[in-house]
Amino acid sequence: MKFTATLIAALAGSAAAFAPIQQSTSGSALKATAELPGAIAPVGFFDPLGFADKADANTLKRYREAELTHGRVSMLAVLGFLVGEKVEGSSFLFDSQISGPAITHLSQV
Repeated sequence: MKFTATLIAALAGSAAAFAPIQQSTSGSALKATAELPGAIAPVGFFDPLGFADKADANTLKRYREAELTHGRVSMLAVLGFLVGEKVEGSSFLFDSQISGPAITHLSQV
């Protein structure tokens, strides 16, 4: 009996995962953005410079997309910086003449 009740509860819970998402229609761009992924409980919607005051929902989504893109590009830049430190002198670029810390590589080119 317990097994059957547990099985039914598990199936009902897993079926809820495939239910359609409730789309709210709000007129406020701030409310729509606060519901996007990434607005966490302690901070909520974080806009210290007030960019969202004059923006509509599509502009805020574009800002968020640009922020994610810039974050990903910066992660790749850090990765390139670290790889530049690791492969010092063993690179096929510039006849392996670039040496020293990665911060000085650009001035040696």
